[in-house]
Amino acid sequence: MPLSDTAIKNAKPTPDKAFKMPDGKGMYLLVNPSGSKYFRFDYRFDGKRKTLALGVYPDTSLKQAREAHDKAREQLAQGIDPSENKKAAKVAQSHTFEHVTRSFLTSIAHTVRDITHQKKLRRFELHTFPCIGNMAISDIKSPDIYNILKPIIAKKGLETAHRVHSEISATFSYAIAHGFTDYDPAQAVAAQIPPQKVKHRAALTEPQEVAQLLRDIFHYQGTFVVQCALRLSPLLFQRPGEIRQMEWKDIDFDAKEWRYFVTKTEVLHIVPLSTQAITILEDIRPLTGNGRYVFPSSRGDGRPMSDGTIRTALKTLGYDSDIMTAHVFRTTASTLLNEQGWGADAIERQLCHMPRDAVRAAYNRAQYLDERRRMMQSWADYLDGLKAGGAVVPFKKVG
Repeated sequence: MPLSDTAIKNAKPTPDKAFKMPDGKGMYLLVNPSGSKYFRFDYRFDGKRKTLALGVYPDTSLKQAREAHDKAREQLAQGIDPSENKKAAKVAQSHTFEHVTRSFLTSIAHTVRDITHQKKLRRFELHTFPCIGNMAISDIKSPDIYNILKPIIAKKGLETAHRVHSEISATFSYAIAHGFTDYDPAQAVAAQIPPQKVKHRAALTEPQEVAQLLRDIFHYQGTFVVQCALRLSPLLFQRPGEIRQMEWKDIDFDAKEWRYFVTKTEVLHIVPLSTQAITILEDIRPLTGNGRYVFPSSRGDGRPMSDGTIRTALKTLGYDSDIMTAHVFRTTASTLLNEQGWGADAIERQLCHMPRDAVRAAYNRAQYLDERRRMMQSWADYLDGLKAGGAVVPFKKVG
């Protein structure tokens, strides 16, 4: 008698050995002493007896098992071994572009920062996996890759297009090394991506222009938290993301230092605090000092100020991104401090342009610290003079 759902459900295991419940044409249910139930198909191919697994009950229903059985019999009629075909399909599935890419990203995860790893994965998930993720990596051709990049290029996202192309090519290099494919179809696509014109960030470097910027910042009418963050930015000239995430635990008022871990360069950085910087921090401490961040989000959700806050504040003051951005307070400081005769090494250390070597970085984080203390106070005094309308001629530092 053919199998039925009721018969399968009521089948009880025997304690000594497994037994079979036939369904016909080689298909049966195997009931093990443990109570597990497997659908199987016994057949012969090239004179050899073979067994094909059709699924496990109840995850695989009787109907699904019969459909798999019918498909296997069709393959046999076409001279195809169902077991070998299933193995080949499983191998192909493990060699899809998405599977190989995820294996590749896992293999290099220890060599990059976590945020970099997540950005790479996110680009694959947004642009690449929806198009070729399920394709066997050996079946992917150059047009498949170009079709991914064309809409990105059409939207003028040239930087993204170059990144996506480079990361696809890196996946193929990994696949070639592991024997999953023989060539990189992304290579032929490289010439189809227009070159990206490098556009340097805008920055004010003329003292007269900086003076006006400082006066505009001083008269900014936004919230007090944003006022303080905006006024502190040119004094410290650190990366905007680091300033907005400044934590109270990292500030030493006695030593007049801000010590924090720089994720971009992965070093502990020391920023000497001028008298002017200390004053700003003391002014805001009664408002935010009980929390984690010096400049918390206005939403009160425990997070720091958003990364667009200072940019929006500058735009409110009339400084669009083609004139001045929060990041290029660094360029302004670097340009003017070099003109004033401060040591290039001290300036680079203050910008936290650190050597990649971990030992050298650990040593250099405090290097030139005495000179940097003098420089940061002199810089703050110079900015005060500009804001007040004093002399704007670059000066040489006294030894």
